[in-house]
Amino acid sequence: MGIFSRFADIINSNISALLDKAEDPEKMVRLIIQEMEDTLVEVRSTSAKVLAEKKELLRRISRVQEQVIDWQAKAELALSKDREDLAKAALIEKQKTVSLLETLEMELQVVEEHIARLKHEVEQLQEKLNDARARQKTIIMRKQTATSRLEVKKQLDSSKIDDAMVKFEQYERRVEGLESQVEAYDIGKKGSLADEFAALEAEDSVNDELEALKAKVKAKSQPKSKTKSDK
Repeated sequence: MGIFSRFADIINSNISALLDKAEDPEKMVRLIIQEMEDTLVEVRSTSAKVLAEKKELLRRISRVQEQVIDWQAKAELALSKDREDLAKAALIEKQKTVSLLETLEMELQVVEEHIARLKHEVEQLQEKLNDARARQKTIIMRKQTATSRLEVKKQLDSSKIDDAMVKFEQYERRVEGLESQVEAYDIGKKGSLADEFAALEAEDSVNDELEALKAKVKAKSQPKSKTKSDK
């Protein structure tokens, strides 16, 4: 037996409540959809049989109606020929046929009511099936997202991250130590002879440029001599 033992269980079921109680909603919704699809196939097959039964009843009713008319005609014919006995016999047969017709018409009414109920139930089931299908993708996506978030949470809460950060800090301190050794090695170290001569040459160059700049500034500050046209 599947999730639902009867068609009415599906019609009256609350899909949301079923999913809330399920340990695996994704699996549950797949089973619900499969069960509904199978039930729809069965109900439609039953509906086809009932519709065929209705058509057969309509054919029988049509034949019996013709028989009622026929017995009525025979009774009238018998009376026209002064055969009251035959007319009476024809009317008796007519009554039997009318009784059969009434029975068939009641059966037709029952079949039509059955068809109407099947149609209504199929509509309800189709609505629930559409609802389940619409939720299926959302449920799968939510499950995947929740699973991914759970894995991240587990990683963050585990000691692996803390251990990695401790190792990272250790490596960082080792690099800083190497850098400090390099800086300490350079402190107090005298320059080479070539460096000292280069410094002297650079100083002379700067002094020469400074003297040239002083002369230029001094020349600009002296007043210009008057020309003959100014006299």
